[in-house]
Amino acid sequence: MAMLRTGILGYGGGPSIVPLIRYEAVTRFQWMKDEEFMEVLAIANALPGPIATKLAGYLGYRLKGVGGATIGVLAHIVPTCVAMVGLYAFIQFFSTSKVIKGMIAAVVPIVAVMLAVMAYEFGEKAVKGLGWAAGIVFFIISFLLLQTFSVHPAIVIFIFLLYGSFHHKLKDKWKKKQLGTGDDV
Repeated sequence: MAMLRTGILGYGGGPSIVPLIRYEAVTRFQWMKDEEFMEVLAIANALPGPIATKLAGYLGYRLKGVGGATIGVLAHIVPTCVAMVGLYAFIQFFSTSKVIKGMIAAVVPIVAVMLAVMAYEFGEKAVKGLGWAAGIVFFIISFLLLQTFSVHPAIVIFIFLLYGSFHHKLKDKWKKKQLGTGDDV
């Protein structure tokens, strides 16, 4: 039912549906913690294909295996497919209407706000875990990689995932050394 709701209520593409899936998985049903959802989202972004569909498949698989993944994906995409066929026929029929053009244009700011709220919440959690200085430095690095050097977002995500795996290992090693329990002396 959760993926059916995201398929029915989600509008504007994968990134706009991610907050709805996050709400279902983290807040409503508590299938996972927010931190785990962020990790799964990062991996889903790095893989090819629609983000929301990958998340629906992952959640279904996590809960009920291959059958759950199949049901999760179908529950998520079938309402969209049916709605697209119906809306396409409607829009074609009323394609010259200013009201329809205005309705379509009105969706863009809503999606932007939803993405901004999700980005703020993710950034807030990152700053809590890393601190302000590291959060700002990583923001600047990712901004430069994406905007100045035009690095593909999947590569940027992979770089930070790779860094994250080493960060925690180095941090644990440093803590052990500070406590005098390190066995490298």
